[in-house]
Amino acid sequence: MSKICQVTGKKAVVGNNVSHSKRRTKRKFLPNLFTKRYYLPEEERWVTLKLSAAGMRLINKKGLTAVLKDLKDKGYIIN
Repeated sequence: MSKICQVTGKKAVVGNNVSHSKRRTKRKFLPNLFTKRYYLPEEERWVTLKLSAAGMRLINKKGLTAVLKDLKDKGYIIN
């Protein structure tokens, strides 16, 4: 699975390493991803998601069912 948050859509971006002498070389900025399991009491099952820290905060704020409903409405997940 790629390094993309399943809730927020955050992914790796490209930037520059800048040395003291201001030489620039390409580098990647990776998102802060975690693999986290959540329990869905409505469906009585566990859901495993690859989330960024911002995605976890969003689930804590809105709730898992509301976030999954938004993802289904946007067409990101099928089921």
